[in-house]
Amino acid sequence: MQPALIVLAGPLARLPARRYSRDEIAMTPVQLFELVLLLLALVIPLELAARRIGLPPAAALILGGMLMALLPPSPDAPWGQDVKLDPDLTLVLFLPPLLMSSAWFTVWRDFRANLGIILQLAVGAVIFTTLIVGVVAHAVVPGLPWAACFALGAIISPPDSVAAKAVLQRVRLPPRMMVLLEGESLVNDATGLVLFRFAVVAAMTGGFNAAEAAGSFVLVAGGGVLAGAGFGVVVMWLLARLRQVHMQIIASLLAAWASYIGGEAIGVSGVLCTVACGLLMGWRQHSRLGAATRMQAKAVWEIVVFVLESLVFILIGLSLRSILLRLGEGPVAVQYLAPAVACVVAAVVIARFVWIFPSVYFRRVLPHARRHLGTSTPIAVPLIMSWAGMRGVVSLAAALSLPEAMPGRDFILLATFAVILVTVLIQGATLAPLIRAMGLDRLPDAKSTTLDESQARAVLAQAQLDVIRRAVGDDGTPQHPRLLEQYEYRARATHRYVEANGSLAAARSAHFDMILALVAAGRVELLELHHKGEIHDSVLHALEHELDLEELGARRHSGEEEEA
Repeated sequence: MQPALIVLAGPLARLPARRYSRDEIAMTPVQLFELVLLLLALVIPLELAARRIGLPPAAALILGGMLMALLPPSPDAPWGQDVKLDPDLTLVLFLPPLLMSSAWFTVWRDFRANLGIILQLAVGAVIFTTLIVGVVAHAVVPGLPWAACFALGAIISPPDSVAAKAVLQRVRLPPRMMVLLEGESLVNDATGLVLFRFAVVAAMTGGFNAAEAAGSFVLVAGGGVLAGAGFGVVVMWLLARLRQVHMQIIASLLAAWASYIGGEAIGVSGVLCTVACGLLMGWRQHSRLGAATRMQAKAVWEIVVFVLESLVFILIGLSLRSILLRLGEGPVAVQYLAPAVACVVAAVVIARFVWIFPSVYFRRVLPHARRHLGTSTPIAVPLIMSWAGMRGVVSLAAALSLPEAMPGRDFILLATFAVILVTVLIQGATLAPLIRAMGLDRLPDAKSTTLDESQARAVLAQAQLDVIRRAVGDDGTPQHPRLLEQYEYRARATHRYVEANGSLAAARSAHFDMILALVAAGRVELLELHHKGEIHDSVLHALEHELDLEELGARRHSGEEEEA
């Protein structure tokens, strides 16, 4: 691990001897805009390269940012600027919408059922890792005050929700493991940030009251949840009264920042406020939002999340330049810090193993835990959960927000960047191969007491058929015979498919393949009519929309959904 970290010191020696002053390389608004456009343009080749070589996009984006960071500084080129991330702006710009998106699509029933284990990871594991890292940091850097050591531990202890989502969405895990890992990433940032603030205050003032800190933690966390629920109720009330789809989508976007900023303004956890707001909105969207809003909002949110996630990881890599420049001009060279940094990285990784393995197997001693968790757990489960501890933007922003007078600030910055680099590049890149090697992607899903998709579709078809059967005239004849015939056929087909228990899968696939062929033929004819000038653009758009919806439904049922 140490040689990989010493690589950080190499580029420092190759940087030009000339050092531009802050005023010389201060970015103009035009250069800042050009830089953002450049970073967005880089996302495309980096994403394509990551998919070709089997690397997680997050890792490829960080590497791309690091390559930009190693370019010689220049006051003229936007890529040669010394980009300094403002920590407060970084958190408020990127974190709320990404948290809101994750919370919105979290299954509340599963989250609530596993809340105890999620809190063990999001609170217990974060506190434990903070303590372990603090002890190790003080051991390898004896001159670093205890409060600064624990501040470092609090910064790098919570796995990042952005990094976790970016990596986990491309792997296949048992549903319960996904619930635990995604639920943990939603909540643990709040724990880490609260611990971080206490540690910084202790480091700067020299005083710390454990009882007062514990009470403040409960108040901040509980207040964040309550405030978030309140925000969610208000936002859903507002969405129900907005008629235009685009206004509802804009309001849902603003809700992310409003809940975070509002929570911070009243002195509670902005992270938990946003998460609670997102959970409530996602739970109630099905009854409060229309079909058009849900479809268009999903598309808008996917684009927003993709852009923000991509920029986050590139900016993490790009922040390497300012860290190297700062350390290169300091009294301690990077290569002398590398062994201590390597120990901190190892402590972060090992501490998660030490917490998760006992929590998985020791809990089974209790009878009620055995009933809930089962009698045995493959070793692959705690192993993968321990390895899936990527850090990201929250850790970097917290480190950058340290006061200039903070003891050991340079060491904390380097250690934080190294932890992010190792966990995303190494753990993130090896997570999917490790899952496949241990067979977790082939484990059968736990038996569910709920209906599966085919069974639920049969129930819906029967309910629709009951309604159309009741629509009869005074003489008892059906008012809509064609609809009755159509829905009778649909009900018979869905029930037959459930009773066949999967034996009709090939016929079902062939059915939807034919629908796709029919849609394609209709699309060709529609475009031909438009090219000949026989239909107006408005007719083209209307019929094309119908064909698009039909195609999406057929692709979903045939298992040919386009890759997101």
